[in-house]
Amino acid sequence: MDLLVNACDPDREGEAIFRRIIHHAGVNKPTRRLWVASLEEEAIRQALAAMKPEGDYRGLADSAMIRAKADWLIDMNASRAYSLVYNTRFTVGRVQTPTLAMIVERDRQIESHKPTPFWKVVAPMGSWTLTGTHLENHGTAEALLEIVNQPDFAFGIYAVKRHRQHDAPPRLYDLTNLQKDMSKLHGLTAAHTLTALQSLYEQRLTTYPRTDSRFITHDDLDALRKLTNGDRLASGFLDPAVRPAQPRLELTVNDAKVTGHTAILPTLQASGETLGQLGDDKRLVLTRVVRRMWEAVADDHVHDVTLVVANIDPDYDESHPNLLRISEADSRFTSCSDQTISLGWKGIEPTKTQEHDGGEDEEDAPAGNLIPVNLATGANAMPMPRSGARLVEGKIKPPKPYTEATLLAAMEHASRLLDDAGLKAALDDDESHSGGIGMPATRADVIEKLIRSAYVERKGKQLRSTEQGRNLINVVALRLKDVALTAEMEQVLSDVEHGNADPTQTESRFRAFAAGIPADAQSTAEPELVQARRSRVTESFGPCPRCGQPVVKTGKVWQCSTNKREKQPDGTWKDAGGCGWKLFSTIAGKTLTDANARRFLADGRIRLKGFISKAGRKFDAMLILDKEGGARFKFNDK
Repeated sequence: MDLLVNACDPDREGEAIFRRIIHHAGVNKPTRRLWVASLEEEAIRQALAAMKPEGDYRGLADSAMIRAKADWLIDMNASRAYSLVYNTRFTVGRVQTPTLAMIVERDRQIESHKPTPFWKVVAPMGSWTLTGTHLENHGTAEALLEIVNQPDFAFGIYAVKRHRQHDAPPRLYDLTNLQKDMSKLHGLTAAHTLTALQSLYEQRLTTYPRTDSRFITHDDLDALRKLTNGDRLASGFLDPAVRPAQPRLELTVNDAKVTGHTAILPTLQASGETLGQLGDDKRLVLTRVVRRMWEAVADDHVHDVTLVVANIDPDYDESHPNLLRISEADSRFTSCSDQTISLGWKGIEPTKTQEHDGGEDEEDAPAGNLIPVNLATGANAMPMPRSGARLVEGKIKPPKPYTEATLLAAMEHASRLLDDAGLKAALDDDESHSGGIGMPATRADVIEKLIRSAYVERKGKQLRSTEQGRNLINVVALRLKDVALTAEMEQVLSDVEHGNADPTQTESRFRAFAAGIPADAQSTAEPELVQARRSRVTESFGPCPRCGQPVVKTGKVWQCSTNKREKQPDGTWKDAGGCGWKLFSTIAGKTLTDANARRFLADGRIRLKGFISKAGRKFDAMLILDKEGGARFKFNDK
């Protein structure tokens, strides 16, 4: 072998994997870099012909190594430092802790929210409805209602805006957006979606799951054309009546937006017949992936939107001096109608919850609100029936708790939390890393880790912070819980990648930051949150058979309390004192209990059942206390 080809993923992580492998293997051969995102034969051939020396990617490799080391050093130092200062177990991570901070902040906003009441006047207009603005003064709302319910009242139509709207199809799925939709549509956790998708990939029913791209390349168009030809991926997945007659495959192509893997697609091995052979989660995920493929190449959703703005005619106020004057802003009424002309891509799954990256519900036009086509600006319109307006009371709602779908969206678009334009750009830049905080492949695990650490708990579909989670956010340094740390890291790593920053100096900068975390944690400690240190009471299980000192339990070993061990320079541990007597908890496949150990040390012997021989056979035997080996067998002793 005289040449090595690096064919790992064309991104930062792929470069890091390759460098670690050849370093571990001690390989020092000439190396070329295969940089290709498509798995189509022609694309691979072209990439093979255009390979560059691996040295050209040194900056990318350096940035990958620095990020890995920085994460390890920062997370390890911060977790250990805050755990020791507060006498509890705290885990701190560059992605995990800002994510927890988002949940804690949202919960605090909900808890501190004061439900301010408001009132609005709703006036029926026959086939449509005009709705007044939210009024926080009840007296003003009552006065406005009195005006609208006057027998001779008519609204002045201030504006009528009509337009035909074309909603383009959604993009193909990356992992995060698939996880969001599966959470909203079917209540699947991000982890369950990833598990199902990984299994589908291993069964060759879908393409690579851990992608952050929502496009394919020009080289993949022929493969997509085959997927959309025939009935293989239509029958059993969607109503034939809504299948696009002329799929617009070109909408899915953007070579510049595919850096590692292409968007998630089904494969030709998938079909309607395979659905019946899959478990529930995999069936739901495959169906959604196939339907998104059809949605992405379908026609626009076309609908006519009409917006009406109305108010009280000034002349009406002049002719009714006995009625209270209401300001123009408080007397503004609106109405919106939305009539579908062509379902387009929305017909493929008409009941699907539409995705909103911000995760908050939006008010849609009321169903059945039909604004007359002849209504024009400057006209007058009387309520129908007369005096039929009513006052509706409501309360300003707090923000909604995070769900997995909305939290994934918040992680993906974490740059919205930043004010600095440069840091926003660094966090959104997905040329060499996934945009936002965390990677598509790890975001689900971050959420699960927060739950396993008891910082977050699931309440139905909601994700709510626990007291322990809020305590961590209360005490941890601002920088460690701010997404700006990731943005700053990505900014400087991009400089390293493109040769604009020295790798050694950059790594030293992160090392210095990590080294300063323990002192910062100690100097800013909140005394009222420091938990009482647990007194360490060492229980004696009996006298040591070798020296007579107490025997204690450390881990899964009972040993003489005089035993000491010291850590060596190479990281290994070595006995450094004491008589050396030990009794291991598992002997010939049999696990001893604390009660067994006490009786054994008291009596010098114990008969036990359930030992397993090397041949795999079970046997019973007597254990005899041994000064040298801890214990030995004695057979045929009744």
